[in-house]
Amino acid sequence: MLERLRTILAGQEEKTDTLLVVGPFRGITGHDHHVREFVRQLHRHGASVALRDLPEWSPARLPADKADPWFDSLEQLCRPAAVLHFCMAYQAQLHAGVPNVLYTMFEATRIPKSWVKPSCRQRLVLVPTRSSQEAWQAGGVPASRLRICPLGVDSERFRPGVEPLDLKDQRGRSVLKYGTRILNVSELSPRKNLLGLLRVWISATKPADDAILILKLGCYVPGWLVRFNSELGALEKQIGKSRRDCAPILMLQSVLSDDDMPRLFACATHYWSMSHGEGWDQPMAEAGASGLCLIAPSHSAYLSYLDESVARMIPSKQIPAVFAGGGAVARLFQGAEWWEPDAEAAAVHVRQAIEAGCEDGPKARTRMLDFTWENAGRRLVSVLDEAGYRVDDGQV
Repeated sequence: MLERLRTILAGQEEKTDTLLVVGPFRGITGHDHHVREFVRQLHRHGASVALRDLPEWSPARLPADKADPWFDSLEQLCRPAAVLHFCMAYQAQLHAGVPNVLYTMFEATRIPKSWVKPSCRQRLVLVPTRSSQEAWQAGGVPASRLRICPLGVDSERFRPGVEPLDLKDQRGRSVLKYGTRILNVSELSPRKNLLGLLRVWISATKPADDAILILKLGCYVPGWLVRFNSELGALEKQIGKSRRDCAPILMLQSVLSDDDMPRLFACATHYWSMSHGEGWDQPMAEAGASGLCLIAPSHSAYLSYLDESVARMIPSKQIPAVFAGGGAVARLFQGAEWWEPDAEAAAVHVRQAIEAGCEDGPKARTRMLDFTWENAGRRLVSVLDEAGYRVDDGQV
């Protein structure tokens, strides 16, 4: 193995037709998930894929019993014919002499200045929606270097009729006994605006409502859960109403595998986001495919696959992107704007969902059939071809 590595580094190995994919794939984040799905699609299209993890993306890992060992089998040394990076612009380590393509996204109106030069060094930069494309152009990256390649949803797994998980509220009552079951799946992050979502829920609901809010939380940054609980306590004091005085809230922190997620969506009747900005929002797309009623902010990525005909849209306005807590992530949003969903409009949608039950509102299932992983894979193959790597025969 050591001798083979030396050979590769010395540039003495024969050129291969291998596409090297570099990105997080062992974790539980949405980015890990879409790397896994795109790799599956590339394999189905006949690409010779080598996979390299990006462990610095997040320390949160799928437990061994929930991980697919096939991805580990793709980790191999190679001299690639092209490199596809799934990461932030500054994290991509370019390989000389071959096409480098970056797949990335951003959740505000303009990318950080530090991302512009790394983006311009790539053969192409792929983003999932127009809002990310506009953020790169606002930062100064030429439109000629940008391509839109939407993410996808597995509409066979995420569909109506899936057996739900056996979830119970804090009193032991089955979640399925509630008439209205509103779900949100989010990382604990200021951008996800979970405090804004909880402010609306606590203010707009009462204990007698036949409804429950299910929050599936991901906590990947040390200290953020403690901070979140402290801020939630302060929020209750601010609005003069506590969680005991509203409809029930169930917070889940357990790790679910890719196969478990459709069963989580099957527990719900609605999916609701109050996010300040999204590059895509995979759970929202999967909720739509699952047949749930959607309540979504009218901004950023949501406008690429939702509108009033298939979802309850929350009016939103642009505001300065203030990422509370500081740190490296906060610096990425300095000088940019994101969006503030209208709390009063959101409360109206929540009350409508509770009063009308599970039949409330339009459905997005048919719309999301246009955004399958098969279609996403075909688009990726097409863009790689444009960048100089042909998946069908590996010729560059």
